[in-house]
Amino acid sequence: MKAADAKEVHRAVREEGEEEVNRPAASLLWSGLAAGFAINASLLAEGALEAHIEESSWRTLVVSLGYPLGFVIVILGRMQFFTESTITAMLPLVTSPSWWTLKRTLRLWLLVILANLAGTALTTLALTQLPMIDASLRDGMVSVSEAILRHDAAATFWTAIPAGFMIASIAWMLPNAREQSFLVIFAITYAVGVTGLSHSVVGSAEAFTLMWTGHVDVAGALFSLIAPAVIGNLIGGAGLFAVLAHGQVRPEMPDGGSDQ
Repeated sequence: MKAADAKEVHRAVREEGEEEVNRPAASLLWSGLAAGFAINASLLAEGALEAHIEESSWRTLVVSLGYPLGFVIVILGRMQFFTESTITAMLPLVTSPSWWTLKRTLRLWLLVILANLAGTALTTLALTQLPMIDASLRDGMVSVSEAILRHDAAATFWTAIPAGFMIASIAWMLPNAREQSFLVIFAITYAVGVTGLSHSVVGSAEAFTLMWTGHVDVAGALFSLIAPAVIGNLIGGAGLFAVLAHGQVRPEMPDGGSDQ
């Protein structure tokens, strides 16, 4: 079967974004909360590998194999996820700019990121404070999470830009991926994890884990670790990838706008 060309992919992703920005607030919040719960599978998987692998030069390469798990659940489960929404919601806006579309896009991003963060905060609170997992796994989660402390707020912001670009590219590739969807998601998210790039939602799970276990305070978790990653992901996903994805097909659209 012939793969869809750039214009067809643009249409598919844009139409998905149009559906998202028009979803009721309650639907966005519940779906975003579910994504916040599910993405913690990445931290759990990494924590388990961290707890069972001895220190070595290749340890990070193996531990990072757990990083894609939450993304696979969230993306294939069609849950509302902030870094995917950066491109899907942005394409309708850049295709047919209007104040109404801008307000709906900002509404989508705000509701989804708040719901995603609520999900990671609640899940990590339960995992760290309740006897739901073994102490060794909890220690592994903390150890994995401590890696984000190597970055200050500025470094977190800058490393979040390429992460936002790469995760947004998943939404662009999935219409052509078909049965290879799992491999696409796994390859890109593994690259984000193993290179230590900053992802706002997975990073929030790590930041909240450190906060609940007393390694950072509330202000440090929210403003030094999470907020810079959110802004960087937004720039990388919406500001760079979505604009470039639209730019490559815009000259082929009637009047340089919608392809309808």
